[in-house]
Amino acid sequence: MAYWQSRGLRGSELESIINTTNELYRTKNLALIHKIPTPITPIKIDKEKRVITLAYFEQKSTVDYIGVAQEIAICFDAKETNGQSLPLANIHKHQLEFMADFVKQGGVAFFIIHFKKHESYYLLPYNVVVKYYDDAQKGGRKSIPHSEFLESYPIFIEGGAYLNYLKPLQNYIDSL
Repeated sequence: MAYWQSRGLRGSELESIINTTNELYRTKNLALIHKIPTPITPIKIDKEKRVITLAYFEQKSTVDYIGVAQEIAICFDAKETNGQSLPLANIHKHQLEFMADFVKQGGVAFFIIHFKKHESYYLLPYNVVVKYYDDAQKGGRKSIPHSEFLESYPIFIEGGAYLNYLKPLQNYIDSL
């Protein structure tokens, strides 16, 4: 059984921006996207600070977000990196399996990646991740370099508060 030891809220800034964006999309009737919580069972709780300090995962998570945008089913996961590449160790096989099943049902699967060092955001299609993941399983590179993203689908913060990923998503869908 997998355990979770709190090391802070990794990715919480990115998720906060995405949550704000998703609420804006909902109010403008552009999309309805929900955050999928990871089910955990608390083991230790700091009652004074009212935080969980040790817990175990009840089951493997799927993706961070799922919903529909302009009549298209979408699912995606949000990842951050401090380096010059995205470590494939941050992407789990069960997530890719879920995305594969999602795509087979006619949905669109992708990742939103935040390169903290460059303060840049990208939409990374599921099929690109699978190519790198499969190559890594055969002894190839264990990360996706930042240069791969430069030719990908950049996402920009607009209005100082939201990450408009629907624009690059539409560009990606148009390329299919």
